[in-house]
Amino acid sequence: MNTPLHTGAPAIEAHGLVKHFGSTKAVDGVDLVVPTGSVYGVLGPNGAGKTTTVRMLATLLKPDAGQAKVFGYDVATDSVAVRSMVGVTGQYASVDEDLSATENLIVFSRLLGKSRRESRIRSTELLEEFGLTEASKRPLKEFSGGMRRRLDLAASLIATPPLLFLDEPTTGLDPRTRSQMWDTIRQLVAGGSTVLLTTQYLDEADQLADRIAVIDHGRVIADGTADELKNSVGSSTLQLTPADRSLAPAAAAIVERVLSEPATLSPEAGRITAPMLRPDLLPDVLIALREHGIAIEAMNVQKPSLDEVFLTITGKPADANAQDPSAQEHAA
Repeated sequence: MNTPLHTGAPAIEAHGLVKHFGSTKAVDGVDLVVPTGSVYGVLGPNGAGKTTTVRMLATLLKPDAGQAKVFGYDVATDSVAVRSMVGVTGQYASVDEDLSATENLIVFSRLLGKSRRESRIRSTELLEEFGLTEASKRPLKEFSGGMRRRLDLAASLIATPPLLFLDEPTTGLDPRTRSQMWDTIRQLVAGGSTVLLTTQYLDEADQLADRIAVIDHGRVIADGTADELKNSVGSSTLQLTPADRSLAPAAAAIVERVLSEPATLSPEAGRITAPMLRPDLLPDVLIALREHGIAIEAMNVQKPSLDEVFLTITGKPADANAQDPSAQEHAA
């Protein structure tokens, strides 16, 4: 089915999505707008509602309340149209262990309407791209966890859909394969696809996402670019170390005077740290230190990290030990 995209419509537009599992409210009024041709990151601790939200947007779960559209098509009333435009990669491999890697991909390709020849060509391309060519004829029950994950990712890319849901796609991957997956995501977006990425790897969101939503307790509690989120939790920080450690107390006093902010001195390292509310004052700091004969060995200005953003906004680290009810259901 070749469903036309509604011109000008966002890739995803969701308002007030709600989903219950028994007495648990997994999603509690999620609002999202995902621009076409972008990577939209969704961050949140385990149990925050990320997977449940993705499954509703992909028509795998019916919302209890609210509305969501994909390229202008309602996920509830136009679910067939929506499914023709999306690809989904979950946290758990959705492949047949009794088949080989090649056979799995050919089956998926055939189910998507490709001919035998097209299916074999595409399968060969994907196996090579994900470093599985040498293991292509082995049954999946002999695969490691990372190899299974790569095959699951490959299967989701058979049709190169306009919208791809990647639910924690690099969990369990080694650094090299993870980096390859990042490159694949960038290539997909460069080719016109839109990606909604849920992840607990904050550096992954920082590297890939054009915008990021932070979800906690089933609600979006923050939304913006990585820089906007970082700026929302505090100023940048100036760190400098005098070449002569004995001059560190004097340097700290100068930094405090120029910036009008308290400076912290680490006696062991001789490193001075101070809030940098006004970056334009940095040249004044350097001039004042030079006038007092204090040479600088090292200096940098750091923005808050996404780790700090996450901890500040949610009050917990990204790997807090709860689990999304939808993820548990999917694993069963």
